[in-house]
Amino acid sequence: MKIALAQINTKVGDLKGNTGLIIRNINLAKEKGAELVIFPELSITGYPPRDLLDFECFVDDNLVYLDKIRQHSTGIAVVCGFVDKNPSSYGKKLYNAAALVQNGEITDKYYKRLLPFYDVFDETRYFEPGKDNLTVEINNKKFFLTICEDLWNDKDYWKRQLYQVNPADEIPKTGIDGIINISASPYLLDKEKERFCIFKNIALNSGIPVIYVNQTGGNDDLLFDGASFAIDAEGEIKGLCGDFQEELIIYDIKNNSGEVHCLSNSQEESVFKSLVTGVRDYCGKIGFKKVLIGLSGGIDSAVTAAVATAAMGKENVLGITMPSIYSSEGSVSDSEKLAKNLGIEFLEIPIAGIFDAYINKIQNSEKFMDIAEENLQARIRANILMMHSNRYGYLLLTTGNKSELSVGYCTLYGDMSGGLSVLSDVPKVMVYKLAKFLNKDKEIIPDNTITKPPSAELRPDQKDMDSLPPYEVLDDVLKQFVENNRSVKEISQKYPKELVQDIVKKINSCEYKRRQAALGLKVTTKAFGTGRRFPIVQGYNFQGD
Repeated sequence: MKIALAQINTKVGDLKGNTGLIIRNINLAKEKGAELVIFPELSITGYPPRDLLDFECFVDDNLVYLDKIRQHSTGIAVVCGFVDKNPSSYGKKLYNAAALVQNGEITDKYYKRLLPFYDVFDETRYFEPGKDNLTVEINNKKFFLTICEDLWNDKDYWKRQLYQVNPADEIPKTGIDGIINISASPYLLDKEKERFCIFKNIALNSGIPVIYVNQTGGNDDLLFDGASFAIDAEGEIKGLCGDFQEELIIYDIKNNSGEVHCLSNSQEESVFKSLVTGVRDYCGKIGFKKVLIGLSGGIDSAVTAAVATAAMGKENVLGITMPSIYSSEGSVSDSEKLAKNLGIEFLEIPIAGIFDAYINKIQNSEKFMDIAEENLQARIRANILMMHSNRYGYLLLTTGNKSELSVGYCTLYGDMSGGLSVLSDVPKVMVYKLAKFLNKDKEIIPDNTITKPPSAELRPDQKDMDSLPPYEVLDDVLKQFVENNRSVKEISQKYPKELVQDIVKKINSCEYKRRQAALGLKVTTKAFGTGRRFPIVQGYNFQGD
């Protein structure tokens, strides 16, 4: 039997568009001689649909589009994700469901049993968990059908299981030809290795091949790498889709052979491709054709511009440098060189006159040079950028990184302004790695941008290290506190307690800032946004006293 793994890029709520994409891939699978084509989790609605599920009309329409898919199933079996209604008088009103459609009929429905409720996931808010496993028959072959989390409760992999049941333990030992798992598994750096490990263990323990189909693309802050695969009974990958791209590959379960494509070769390549996907899909799905970036001559804006150029095309990117009296010569020259290297449009708009006009109006030319004047410069720049955004229809991309956003080394309504924050979940050390990755074949990021000490350039001779510890130290402390939930006492076993206390205090005191920040693309295990629900006003003492 030839099985098509249809790794598609869906748009949340676009029922017509998603269904059209599914039907096109059904026809492509037929052309390739497939007897079965498998699509990702909730492929009709897109993932995650969130509170769209509260609208009965949305659920009804998704069932209408499932019926359209049914009409195209002649000569091929189709497994796709959709939302079904719970007819019971109790429990949640909906199921996260998979349909088996063949020969013009919906022959089977399966309801997801394990509903994730951690990090960015909130499926228990909407769905009733299924109660039963399902084995389906397709052309005399039997498959054990599952959805995403159903196979993520492996007792041999996790130190602590999240669910009392483990559907993988209930896979029949005989008579099953394959295990199907349809998924919408968000990207995290190195997560594909974790997936391979878990599913390999299931294949080896059951002695049954596993076919895993994940979605690709970006939906809001979540990125999906795809990397769909078929693993045989010996735990070997026999079919593999590339990451961050739409593909349909064929795996022949009888001959145990299939197409194997390449994934990213390094962490830097993986993160870069994820960010490009995030910018491209956010802009494309929301309707922006052009993007705008404030270029400071620093590494963050340079890497953001490179990502934007790869995502949108050089003709659709505008970089504006806005030097002040405190800007270094390299602020302008490095920005101009970057724009030339990327081939993007470039403007220089000095802000010294505007800044003086503000000062003269507000404080009669008396310059105190305190934080208010520093922030004023950032807010002047934001006004210039937003004027261009409004007038010419550009989406303003915010350039701040995770390290700075964590400790509030950024200006609310200033450099935090924008419609999408590209690097908000990328630590500063990784930003430098991305710059070097981009320069592997030729200079894209000017060498001076990489080597010079980072600075906000809002006061004379300002350097980031005047206010922050070395980024290698800061990033490690941030990872331990924000991503791993380590206490001050635990982190202080490696670093001075006073340093850790100061960083943690900054993180917690700036929650109000981050709550007003632009939407950011998620690439780590814990990003600031939907997956970190931290109170703004809270009284817990993290200081380890």
